[in-house]
Amino acid sequence: MANLFEKISTPLEGCFELLPIVRDDRRGSFVKTFHADAFAELGLAADFKEEYYSTSIKNVLRGLHFQMPPDDHEKLVYCPEGKVVDVAVDLRKNSATFGKHATCILEGSKGNLMYLPKGFAHGFLTLSERAIIVCKTTTVYSPENDKGILWSSCGIDWQCDSPILSDKDTTLPPLAEFDSPF
Repeated sequence: MANLFEKISTPLEGCFELLPIVRDDRRGSFVKTFHADAFAELGLAADFKEEYYSTSIKNVLRGLHFQMPPDDHEKLVYCPEGKVVDVAVDLRKNSATFGKHATCILEGSKGNLMYLPKGFAHGFLTLSERAIIVCKTTTVYSPENDKGILWSSCGIDWQCDSPILSDKDTTLPPLAEFDSPF
């Protein structure tokens, strides 16, 4: 089977931008965001257990979040409406890129996706007036293993000087104080 996605490497091993086939016509567009066989052919996890979405207004920053083992997961993220800067941070302590990040502009008109393996923190900042972000994960949400690191502690250019943050996201520990289990 010819693959339905182009897999583009990021500077972080195992983290990829995926470009699907976007079919446009006079009615609008059609984008397939997941196909189990195509993902398996690309060597990507295809056993997603949960899917959710968030809506955000311009300059909302959500992150940097992850789940601790045993509930850590692969994550597939896309933006069907709007535009965001999506960020992955490598938390794998034995990785050559530990503490480094990769960014990708996800936008509904492009249909692109970000794939994050286990051991990564994730966050995004809304660039458009409104955006919807959809996340698929290979484990279900575990409140006791839901963790994060401070959004401003990884040297990320968020493209915004005064982001709108949740109370939780302002009190997360910085990366330098995080003892990674990954």
